[in-house]
Amino acid sequence: MKPIIIGIFLVAFSLAAGAAVVGEPVEYRYGGTLMKGYLAYDDAVMDKRPGILVVHEWWGHNEYARNRAKQLAGMGYTALAVDMYGDGKLANHPKDAGKFAGEVKKNMSVATERFKAAMSLLQNHKSVASEDISAIGYCFGGGIVLEMARRGLDLDLVGSFHGSLPAVKPAEKGVVKAEVLVFNGADDPFVKQEHIDAFMAEMAHANVKHSFTNYPGAKHSFTNPDADKFGKQFELPLAYDQQADQQSWAALSKALNSIYK
Repeated sequence: MKPIIIGIFLVAFSLAAGAAVVGEPVEYRYGGTLMKGYLAYDDAVMDKRPGILVVHEWWGHNEYARNRAKQLAGMGYTALAVDMYGDGKLANHPKDAGKFAGEVKKNMSVATERFKAAMSLLQNHKSVASEDISAIGYCFGGGIVLEMARRGLDLDLVGSFHGSLPAVKPAEKGVVKAEVLVFNGADDPFVKQEHIDAFMAEMAHANVKHSFTNYPGAKHSFTNPDADKFGKQFELPLAYDQQADQQSWAALSKALNSIYK
């Protein structure tokens, strides 16, 4: 099912000299569920360019996901921060976040169709080269983009940042089209060594081009500057790590450049 665009509202701002990054809150549907995303691109560039999907943390589609979309737009991509929960639903407490994420994960067929709806919206945008699509995700979103790769969606690259590794549907030989990058905090208590071992064995068995990077001392949510605040507020092992954040983003940028040149 193709997404239906309900409304677009434009707000322009400049990230750098010569750049005119445009932010568009977008609404689309899968089935009876309204999805509220955010599209960012540089409208000073006339050529069509690759599109990148950005999947939010378990808190939901928030400003952090939008900021990553803007960052990608400033690098010359068109980026869509997607809504996997529906209606732009946000959690203010880990109990709600866990509930929202769990509802998605227990029905991955619906999650896949929601992702495909966002992907279709991105592919059909005027600025996007429809055959050049990749996806990145954070925490919950990192696990989601890995699952989309496992299901054989036509993605060039997926990047998971402090995401969950256990497979709902393990990768099979000849199915995964994407190159897979995983950026993990070595001190993340939510990612066990057995998860890492199983993931690496899964990727090798399925002959998937992949890389796994562990950042010493980095905890869960290491790319999010608000992680320290959330960690303190809810007594969770979350912490921002500037070095790991910058290094993982540089590695993603390099990989995207290598694919799309």
